[in-house]
Amino acid sequence: MGRGEEIIKERKKKILELRKKGINPYPSTFDKKDSVENALKAKSGSKIKTAGRIITKRGIGKIIFSDLQDFSGKIQLVLQDKETPAKEFEFFTKYIDMGDIIGVEGKIIKTKTGQHSILVKKIELLTKSILPLPFKWHGFQDKEEKYRKRYLDLIMNPEIKELFKKKYIFWKSIREFMESKGFMEVETPVLENTPGGADANPFITHHNALDIDVYLRISMGELWQKRLMVAGYEKVFEIGRQFRNEGLSPEHLQDYSQMEFYWAYANYEQGMKLVEDMYKYTTKKVLGSLKFTSRGFKIDMGKKWEKYDYEKMIKKYTKINIYNVTENDIRKKLKELKLEYNPTLDKWKLVDILWKYCRKKLAGPGFLINQPVEVSPLAKRKEKELKKVERFQVILAGSEVGNGYSELNDPLDQEKRFEEQAKKREQGDKEAQMHDKEFVEALKYGMPPTCGFGVSERLFSFLMNKPIRDCVLFPLMKPEEK
Repeated sequence: MGRGEEIIKERKKKILELRKKGINPYPSTFDKKDSVENALKAKSGSKIKTAGRIITKRGIGKIIFSDLQDFSGKIQLVLQDKETPAKEFEFFTKYIDMGDIIGVEGKIIKTKTGQHSILVKKIELLTKSILPLPFKWHGFQDKEEKYRKRYLDLIMNPEIKELFKKKYIFWKSIREFMESKGFMEVETPVLENTPGGADANPFITHHNALDIDVYLRISMGELWQKRLMVAGYEKVFEIGRQFRNEGLSPEHLQDYSQMEFYWAYANYEQGMKLVEDMYKYTTKKVLGSLKFTSRGFKIDMGKKWEKYDYEKMIKKYTKINIYNVTENDIRKKLKELKLEYNPTLDKWKLVDILWKYCRKKLAGPGFLINQPVEVSPLAKRKEKELKKVERFQVILAGSEVGNGYSELNDPLDQEKRFEEQAKKREQGDKEAQMHDKEFVEALKYGMPPTCGFGVSERLFSFLMNKPIRDCVLFPLMKPEEK
């Protein structure tokens, strides 16, 4: 029998002994009056009643030291002969193990080494753990195992717990900012007959009651929020989950959170100003500073934001003039740059691969502007340059972390673009957009000039300078093989 099996057997034995003594190892409640954080701030002599998990346990003769941890922090417990009642001392020694959740009552003291501690007077077992915690936390050597047992990662690694506190602040600050600007939060469907609002491959599921196949949304209700613009709403936003059946990378997930807003009577230039202010507000709230390092770039969100021209950036870094080049020449350039691509892609999808190559050289913060209409099926054309659109994408540390535009509200132009996208799907482009006839019908009733924008939790991963899966509490995993 291995060491782990012995520990499990011993703990199960303790559970049986406790039950025989009439002690419930899993009571339903505890009157926790103080958090560990508050206990750490309390003056010596203060009475404390708190609860948490035992992380360490070590004895020196007639004194036991143990670390108790709750969500707010960690504090040392001291059980001492003649100070802690003998019954409590014996109970802790015999029945409490690392990993158990207990309630304690006692008073704040300073140990000889000056450590802020709780001198324990009373103990209550709240949850008896059966599986032992890791003895050392140099991390799971297998990162997949670390994702799978994230709850252990959170117990043993304060930095990970702090990361997700910051993620809470991230979304909270975005919501605060939008509401401060007069935007109203809304909810739109997750299940759709026609997935729209992005170039992406959707997940498909079946609706039993209606006996139809439906799609999980690939955008944060873009075409629904635009319907609200038709209906007379002027400032709306939504924060929620969306789904794209695509590949994994340090920047991509299939199931993730996004915020999108729609602002009537505004255009992309006004949108850029609002977005810049929102990013600065959120960065300051999360990091306490506008300066940080991400993906090898030193970023200062407080400096003047750049404007990157799509056509000029590609020409600068590849010598390709996107409006005066053949598809074959683009393929040659991609081969020269050793860039992989799907051979079925059309010219403009190939051009966009060139752009992504150029993008990796840009630190930001800044906005990509003047994209071709062919890569922007939902954006309004520029009045004086009809081959380009009023679109802006936030560029940060060599990547895109936000996308917006002056929304296309010409229903005939939108209908034509949807038809072109539908042809691309028929030719094998799974990410081309579907023709949403009901949305086009809504546009025909009239949608005011509108600016729309979306940002996902990718931005948070850039602020933290971590792969995006590290910034998800419970990333999707393959089932463990038995």
